[in-house]
Amino acid sequence: MSAIDKRYDFVFLFDVANGNPNGDPDAGNLPRIDPETSRGLVTDVCLKRKIRNYVELAKDNAAPFEIYVKEKAILTNQQKRAHEDLPEDLKDGEKTAQAKAWMCQNFFDVRTFGAVMSLKDYNCGQVRGPVQLTFARSEDPIAPMDISITRMAVATQAEADKQHGDNRTMGRKAIVPYGLYRCHGFVSAPLAERTGFGADDLALLWEALQNMFEHDHSAARGEMASRGLYVFEHENKMGNAPAHTLFSLVNIARTNGDGAPPRSFEDYAVTVDEANMPQGVTLHSMI
Repeated sequence: MSAIDKRYDFVFLFDVANGNPNGDPDAGNLPRIDPETSRGLVTDVCLKRKIRNYVELAKDNAAPFEIYVKEKAILTNQQKRAHEDLPEDLKDGEKTAQAKAWMCQNFFDVRTFGAVMSLKDYNCGQVRGPVQLTFARSEDPIAPMDISITRMAVATQAEADKQHGDNRTMGRKAIVPYGLYRCHGFVSAPLAERTGFGADDLALLWEALQNMFEHDHSAARGEMASRGLYVFEHENKMGNAPAHTLFSLVNIARTNGDGAPPRSFEDYAVTVDEANMPQGVTLHSMI
């Protein structure tokens, strides 16, 4: 599969209702928030995790779409497979280079996002991925709610005896009533040439961004949905316009003028200023 030969930049919109899109372990798993603006945050790592999970489900973790960084994966064992296929008479530098190529060929997330694989055993070097994401930020300030919940069952007999017949235990659940989040992304054709990131990988990336929340529902995350994917395709691999110029063309405005806090996607209007699209750039609205 040949690598892509064009640069892409994209704006990705998603929302959450009555859920926690990305808990902060340093704050009791409360939704991440910018303390200066009170706008919600979702890390790039969180979004990449959801993309990985979708690809693993869609492709059944089969080569060339295996996932390198996944739950409980032993990375040394993953890299050992690359070295097992190499000739024994290679020098260390040649082994690392060929093992790195093998990892790119077989693992979707390595050739997409890159990876640091310079482990002591079975060194596969470092890969700089062609696809990168920013933190997502909510369009409006959010007001996380920390809600008390109860559990009727207990885990052990000792716990039941201690409560003297009252099996209820208390817990906490943090949610965002509603938030629309915006993320920016970049796809570099020159870096794609180094990892072998091709057209099939690109199509799978767009597919994952559109559908990954459909297979990620949980009690903690409430209702999350992809709401917009605006892809700017450049005519050449180095690009025809700065990414920030393209991102500024996608505008989000509130439609409820009564000042009430937003509670649904219908409280916003998304427009794209296509009249000022730079020459050599084509817009694809995928959602």
